[in-house]
Parts: sequence; structure tokens; C-alpha cells
Amino acid sequence: MTRVGAIDCGTNSIRLLIADIDDAGRLTDVVRRTEVVRLGYGVDRTGVIDPVAMERTLLQTREYAAQCREHSVEQVRFVATSASRDARNAADFVSGVEKAFAAAEFDVSPEVVSGNVEADLSFTGATGDLVVGQVPGPYLVIDLGGGSTEFVRGTTEVEAARSVDVGCVRISERHLTSDPSTDDEVEAATADIRAAIDRAEEVVDLSGIATVVGLAGSITTVTAHALALTAYEAARIHLARLTPAAHRESAQSLLRATTAERAALGYMHPGRVDVIGAGALIWHEVLGRVLERSPHADVVTSEHDILDGIALSCSG
Repeated sequence: MTRVGAIDCGTNSIRLLIADIDDAGRLTDVVRRTEVVRLGYGVDRTGVIDPVAMERTLLQTREYAAQCREHSVEQVRFVATSASRDARNAADFVSGVEKAFAAAEFDVSPEVVSGNVEADLSFTGATGDLVVGQVPGPYLVIDLGGGSTEFVRGTTEVEAARSVDVGCVRISERHLTSDPSTDDEVEAATADIRAAIDRAEEVVDLSGIATVVGLAGSITTVTAHALALTAYEAARIHLARLTPAAHRESAQSLLRATTAERAALGYMHPGRVDVIGAGALIWHEVLGRVLERSPHADVVTSEHDILDGIALSCSG
């Protein structure tokens, strides 16, 4: 049994998983938590990480490092994704993370991974429970983040993957600035998203897909809305199987809602209120394209994702 710590630092949120991994590669959660820190605030516009956002993220990093020490973690892997990949001052962030973990007596440096590595980790984390549950492949794993979205196709392993630069924070900042979004804003955002899906299709074949697997906060939130939950219930969301039409209807509802209407939803994380419209629109358009290519595909939402993949990679 090995106790590992996995940190996924994305554009919108930072997440920690402390887990025990047995000899068969099974994960048992010890700590799993998420904080919305919005590290990628303004990066699409300025090309740099905002100093306030960076300090907010590093403060959370220091807390995560302390928890890893408290729980006697043996190995830690810290993966930084889209915002840290794109920003000119990413080196300052890397240095801050190293200092935070050094203070907790860990030698940890964040890995600013490529989109393809991110896709591999997402696929590994997302598909384990699907295989056990005999959910049929081929799978199309969609990891919809704050700054990028990963398209990953495979059954037992990754066959093709592409990361494209559309995410809930990036599309919100580019296009959806009104409350609620105007028709013109939605039209411009939709054109941007569809162009990104075109780029994904250059590499990832969307035909013949049996199951679309949706990951990350935008998709789990759309799922919670479709399930009419009054509070966020991860156990009900994980492996929920709904029709593509139900997902797209839910996505449209969240897209057209006002900020106040979203904030009043019991399952809505406060840090997602202003960006869920963009995330919902991306998911709506991805599913629309998949249905054109694979009209009989099912949709499954997974609470297990890149974070689980990072943890499993620690023992590999």
C-alpha cells in the first residue's frame, strides 16, 4: 500500500487527492477537495498570471502541502495545466510551488504538462470505473476545464487525443460578458467553440463512439442541473447516465440563466456561477457534434478524472 498526494492546478480550480493505492492499483480516498482560485484570470488577455490570483493559488498550495505532511504522504505529484502552460510568468508560479512544498519537507516541482499528457492522465482517471461497470467503449473522454478542453478517444488505452484552447473561463472572458449573455455574444462564442471542435476532429475521430464520458466541474454541474439536485451530491453525479438530449437541454438552461438565478441553485459552487454558462455552451456544442458523428452514443458523467490519473501515476 502506497499513500500518494495528487494536485491538479488548472485555470479555474486547484484540487487535492490524498489516496492509498494497493498492489492491484486500486485507489482509496483519504482526502479529496477542490478550491476555486481562478489562477487563469486574465491570462487569455494579458499573457501573464495575475499576481493576486497567483498568491491566492500559492496560499492554497501551502495548505495542501501541509495536509500531505499531516497525512504522511510518501509521493506527491503536482500537475499544472492550461494557465501555467500559457503564461509568460509561469516560472514565478513554479518557484512558489516549490517553496510551498519545501516548507513541508517535500521535494516537489510542478509539471507544466502538455495538452496530450493532460489527456492521457484524464483518460486513465476517468475510465477505470467504466471498465469495472462494463460501460461499453470506444470512449470519448471530454475534460472541460477553465482554459482548455481535452478530447481523448480510446477503449483500453488512448488511441487519439487533442487539446484545444476553449474552456469555461477563457470563453467567458472572450465573449460572454453580459448578464445574461446576449444572442450576439452566444453566437460569437459558438463560432469559436465550433472552430475548436473542428481542430479536435483533425486528430480525434468522433464516429463510432459508444460512450461519451464527461469530466470536470462544468459537466458535473450540468449533470446536477439535469438531475434536479437541490445540493451537490457527488455520489449521484458519478456514473450518472443521461441522454445527450437531457444534457443539452440542461446546458441551454444554465447558459440562458442570470447570475442571480445560477447562484440560487443549491448545487452551484460559488466559483462557477460566472463561468458555467460558457462551460455549458461548450458541452452543448461538443455533444451536438458527437451526435452528428455517433448518433447512438450514450453519455456518462464521471467524478473521477485527471486527479485520479495523477494519483495512479505516482505508483506506476
